[in-house]
Amino acid sequence: MTARPQLPDRAPREKGAPTALDGLLVIDFTRVVAGPACTQTLADFGAEVIKIENPDGGDDTRHYEHADLAGESAAFVSLNRNKRGIALDLTKPAACDVARELIARADVVVENFSSGVMKKYGLDYASVAPGNPRLVYCSISAYGRKGPFASRPGFDPITQAESGFMSLNGFPDGPPVRTGPPAVDMLTGMSACNAILLALFARDRLGRGQHVEVALFDIALAMTQFYGMAYLMTGVNPSRQGNSPNGSPSVGVYHASDAPFYIACANDRLYRRLVIEVLGRPDLASGEFGDRRSRTANKEKLRAILTGIFAQDLRENWVAKMKAANIPVGYLRTVEEAFNSPEVRERHRLSQIPHPAAGTVPNIESPLNLGLTPVIDPVAAPLLGQHTREVLRETLGYDDARIAALADAGVFGMVATAGVS
Repeated sequence: MTARPQLPDRAPREKGAPTALDGLLVIDFTRVVAGPACTQTLADFGAEVIKIENPDGGDDTRHYEHADLAGESAAFVSLNRNKRGIALDLTKPAACDVARELIARADVVVENFSSGVMKKYGLDYASVAPGNPRLVYCSISAYGRKGPFASRPGFDPITQAESGFMSLNGFPDGPPVRTGPPAVDMLTGMSACNAILLALFARDRLGRGQHVEVALFDIALAMTQFYGMAYLMTGVNPSRQGNSPNGSPSVGVYHASDAPFYIACANDRLYRRLVIEVLGRPDLASGEFGDRRSRTANKEKLRAILTGIFAQDLRENWVAKMKAANIPVGYLRTVEEAFNSPEVRERHRLSQIPHPAAGTVPNIESPLNLGLTPVIDPVAAPLLGQHTREVLRETLGYDDARIAALADAGVFGMVATAGVS
């Protein structure tokens, strides 16, 4: 059996350091990836995020199969840090009343239900905004909340496929390939977070909130980036180029005698440095290989030459020479190799944090670093319904009798009942 990696405890943040989003109340109706990624970023920087889940199983990612500790999945743990979790069965009118009370006090609501779900429960923007005009309400969907495609279900790989993004991934002689990690979901979550922060900034100037929307399809289309722009300029459909953009022979994966590495000599200056200072082949810096366009035109010939040269020595020797010449180069690593690398260790990217069921769970640090208002000390993703009683008492001021009555009415479902009655 493979041993679980040993991780250090996390060093606490500076005592008394302010947070960027202190006092911001976020009601989180999201599940799966894009929405939870958005609200986790808000939570990391000090917002109070209250995650509302269906007591019958909760967020779908709780049951994803990648891995789990004490029944808590890797997917759920990775996307729901620093949130307080409550369980509400929104099919019960009293549960919707609780949700509306929370929204009335909120600065932000984030939801990624299928079209019409929030309206069915009276929790859509049009229903709740009159009672909280400063509310920023973010809807995340596959194809938007308006128009002929609003009711279409869709997930990350579907929008990768339909937007043209997937057609750009893979090798020319192979089929289109989706990204391994859900890139569209993650970027949609980041974009939703940006949209929320923009709306909050506008609220400070205009005095009112607004409804903001982010759609996976729109994000995927935008991710075609300069390939999409090139098509619009020329009418030529872009093709897959594998690991080398536009087939550039001086960008991509090469194999030393023992292991692979990646180089990125995309311009003439870096390429000349590579062939002259590292390879000792000034003949490759002129003639048919003298500039980027000519190298691309003769890419197969140049790639074969470089392949033969790199195969003559160990990877570590090539990497050392290229680093000394200030050439962009990197090891081609597995996840295991990356997570045990000096870059990860020295940048303190990994730690372990306490968890009420598993003892500890791994923690991958937020990639965002703010000098004055750093991320909060991380708290593990909540158990299903873990904070129901706490939130109702502290945020809404409910007493034990009212909470017990709601529990008896099935508002919290069977999972949460024991914790709130």
